[in-house]
Amino acid sequence: MPYPPPPRRSPGPRRRSLLASAAGAALLTGCSSDSDDTSRAERDGGTSSAAERSRARAARDSAALLDRYDAVLAMHPALAVRLAPLRAEVLRHVEAFGGARAAASPSAPSSAGASPSASATASGPATASGPAAGQPSAAPVPADPRAALAGLAAAERTLADARTAQLLGVPGEQARLLASVAAAGAAHVYLLTEGAK
Repeated sequence: MPYPPPPRRSPGPRRRSLLASAAGAALLTGCSSDSDDTSRAERDGGTSSAAERSRARAARDSAALLDRYDAVLAMHPALAVRLAPLRAEVLRHVEAFGGARAAASPSAPSSAGASPSASATASGPATASGPAAGQPSAAPVPADPRAALAGLAAAERTLADARTAQLLGVPGEQARLLASVAAAGAAHVYLLTEGAK
């Protein structure tokens, strides 16, 4: 028994209908106006303000961590070679979140080491307003360099964990930035703890 010939027309949409619908979709997309964008922003309501608050909080948290690095460097100038690259990364995190920070602070530990109040002023802003959730606390710097490194590692770990927990509550680009900075914080923890062994 011979097989019947295959049907000429394949099942499913034709190429012409696909092209016509793609062209129609392009026309509809191209015809949207700016009022659609503003109405979308109005529908989202507080989403952008929540993202701005999250970004500002992340900048404050990174600035507080930077202050902690400065305090440790002021107390233990011998750690400058080891901590300078990590401190520079934390400074970049502050800038990435939109915070403004003086870049001249890496030289401050050498001049601040002479005055005992330098570590108090470096950690003062976080203590005055109270540490925010996930923000490293402004604890005094231990006299032992290993304990100071352990304190920095704990502050980095706390902040990285808090940023990881915030990921689901922020929009896409902000979440990617938080995830990247949290990963960098986890790497800092590793570098701070493994070097002490």
